[in-house]
Amino acid sequence: MIYPWHRNAWRQLAEHWQQQPNAWLLAGRENTGKTEFARSLAQALLCEKPQADHSACGHCPSCHLFEQDSHPDFYLLEPDQTEGESGARRLQQIKIDAVRAILEPLTHSSLRGNRRVVMIAPAESMNLQAANALLKMLEEPPEAVVFLLVSHQRDRLLPTIRSRCRQLALPLPAHEQALAFLRERRGGGEEAAEAELAFHGGAPLFDEPEDWAPLRRQLLDFLAAPRLLAALDYAAEFDRHKQPLALLLEWLHKWLADMALAQHRLPPLYYPARADALSAAAAKAAPDALFGFADRLNRLLPYGRHSLNVRLQTEALLSEYLMLFQRKKR
Repeated sequence: MIYPWHRNAWRQLAEHWQQQPNAWLLAGRENTGKTEFARSLAQALLCEKPQADHSACGHCPSCHLFEQDSHPDFYLLEPDQTEGESGARRLQQIKIDAVRAILEPLTHSSLRGNRRVVMIAPAESMNLQAANALLKMLEEPPEAVVFLLVSHQRDRLLPTIRSRCRQLALPLPAHEQALAFLRERRGGGEEAAEAELAFHGGAPLFDEPEDWAPLRRQLLDFLAAPRLLAALDYAAEFDRHKQPLALLLEWLHKWLADMALAQHRLPPLYYPARADALSAAAAKAAPDALFGFADRLNRLLPYGRHSLNVRLQTEALLSEYLMLFQRKKR
């Protein structure tokens, strides 16, 4: 599926269809339709009767196989998800075994006598060993193989991998376009849609479990009026929902970003409905302490989906947040 805001990108790609590279890097904001764009490109590359704009016909045997997720010349690499003892999803990686598994088939001929396509999404989820194994393939690409790398954070990819790909930036939709899409897709009032779109940075294709919104709302209530007992209560509640630390880090990062904006008398980006609470909190916190706490969150990012004790980490982080205001008072 090509979303309306990516149609210009498809036209640009189609204009140079005959000059296909060995590898594409499709980069942009998460939840904007890059993966769907990549799947459409993969199907078109494998299609036996493509249309005038080079999109897939949807009717040939190859398209039928692709749509049933059984095309023998399409390889999809996605992160493994392992389960921690608590049952929460933790470590998400594409490991070297997954990359090695496609290496041997790619040295043989296509089973349908056409191209073969390898899609990696998101590409930055490859661990270092997997990324180096892919790099070797990109340095000496097999014949008639196209690699499609989808990336939400292309700076996290090895520079040597980026340099061997033709990069295509896929844009966000315009605000009104995203808002209209979100209202049609999820229903609800315009105010709720505006708040959700702001929180997701203008990306309308997010898919959140129902229990996230009240859990996030409870966190924002604490951040607006932090107390030690409330920090401990929230840590227990967050842990009960079996969510990874990465989720809490994202919510906190966005709150801190809006606090920093409030300290410069700028409107919030992510929590516009909490503008008054953000201004009040920002006035009580020292800027250097705020940035120090943000740095603490950054250091935890690599462990966001690791099997840490999430409850203890949550308690520690919310207690540190509480200290931001103690330091200001001194």
